[in-house]
Amino acid sequence: MDLRLELIIIPVGDVDRAKDFYVNQLGFTVEMDQQLAPGFRVARLIPPGSRCAIAIGTGLSTAAPGTAHGMHLMVSDADEAARELIAHGVVVNGPYHFEAGERVDGAHPTREPFNTFLDFADPDANTWIIQEVPAEN
Repeated sequence: MDLRLELIIIPVGDVDRAKDFYVNQLGFTVEMDQQLAPGFRVARLIPPGSRCAIAIGTGLSTAAPGTAHGMHLMVSDADEAARELIAHGVVVNGPYHFEAGERVDGAHPTREPFNTFLDFADPDANTWIIQEVPAEN
């Protein structure tokens, strides 16, 4: 049985403001944006290089805006990702890594796979983590 992750719903308060952030600051692609019924709008956005999309809109979820936390986006170079995001006006925390379970500022000194991170929040305070992974993963 294949179980492919296709869509994650991100609760937002203002669809147009969130769409602007994800498209113009993060570079997501708009796959669709439709008002399907009164009070039911779906904007499906895809991160660059990903097959899994996010959905923002109205009538999608009972979750309060800003309650989605810890979604991971993978990059091969966290430093480059930080520079690009900052250039597009995103407030980025990091890079940082973990040693003996403690968060330490800066990229992992040997660039240990899966142990360099950044994080940021969207305009509704939904939080995202960017994790550096080896290019072959």
